[in-house]
Amino acid sequence: MTQLHLLEDVESVVNVASVPHRSPFRYPGGKTWLIPSIRHWLSCLPRPRNFVEPFAGGAIVGLTVAFENLADRVVLVELDDQVAAVWQTIIETDGGPAWLADQIGKFELTAENVASLLSSSPRTTRAKAFRTIVQNRVSHGGILATGAGLLKNGENGKGLGSRWYPETLRHRILNIANVRKCIRFIHGDAFEVLKTYSDRTDTVFFVDPPYTASKKRAGTRLYRHHQIDHERLFDKLERVQGDFLMTYDDSEEVRALAVKHRFETCLIAMSNTHNTKMKELLIGRNLGWVDKGLVLNNTLGK
Repeated sequence: MTQLHLLEDVESVVNVASVPHRSPFRYPGGKTWLIPSIRHWLSCLPRPRNFVEPFAGGAIVGLTVAFENLADRVVLVELDDQVAAVWQTIIETDGGPAWLADQIGKFELTAENVASLLSSSPRTTRAKAFRTIVQNRVSHGGILATGAGLLKNGENGKGLGSRWYPETLRHRILNIANVRKCIRFIHGDAFEVLKTYSDRTDTVFFVDPPYTASKKRAGTRLYRHHQIDHERLFDKLERVQGDFLMTYDDSEEVRALAVKHRFETCLIAMSNTHNTKMKELLIGRNLGWVDKGLVLNNTLGK
C-alpha cells in the first residue's frame, strides 16, 4: 500500500554548510539540501555499480556520489546544450578543465564584458562552456532559460558580481577533473538512458525532473527543456530493476501518479534561498530508510 509519511521539523537539523559544494553551477531546484538523505539512502543498499542521474542539471547529487565513492560509476545525463557543454568540457576533454578554470580566473567581470560575452556566439564546446558558467553566475537564480534577467542588486548589494567567485569556481572544476575517471557524461535524452539501464539490478537512479507536472508548473520558467511526459517517466521507473529515488514538487497530480504506480511518498522539509520553509516530495519503492533525524531545514548552496 502506498504510504504518505509526513516528516516535521523534528530531531536533528542538518546544516547545509556542512555539505561540500561540488558543482560550478547555481542551479534552480538544486539538491544540496538533500545530500545527507542521499548518503543515508545509498548506505541502506548494496553498493551500486552505476549511479544514474537522468536529469543532471548542476549534478550536485551525482558529483557527491563520485567524490565520496558511493558507487563504482556515476552516469550524468543532460539534454540542455549549454549545461552539457560545461560537463563535456570538464569530464570528456583533455585539457578542458584546466582551460575552463584558467578562463574563469582571467575574466574581468564588468557589465561591459558580460554583455559582450553573452551576445557572442561560441564556436567551440569550450567557449560555450565558459559563456554558460558566466551567464549562470550573473543571472537571477542561476536561470539559463530564455528571458532570464541579470542580477542587479545581487547578494548584499554587490550587484552583477555578487555570485562570481572565480577562485572557488576554479577549484571546483579542477577537483571534478580529479574524479572524472569514474564519471560518464551523456548529452542526451533521459528516457533513452533509463531504458538502457532498466534491466540492471546493480544500478540505482536519482531522478529530479523539471517540476511541471502540477498546475504551478514552476519548471516552465526555469528550464529550456521543461516539457516532460511525467506519466511516461513514472511508467519507466516502475519497470527499472534497480532502486530509485525521485523528487517532485508536492501536488495532487504527482501524488496521483505515485498511487497509480504503487510508489511510496514522503514529504521532506527544506527552505529556499529566501529562508521560506517548504516541503518536497520524495518518491520511491520503499522509503522505510527515511530517518526523521535527516529532515532538513536548510538553504540551498551558493
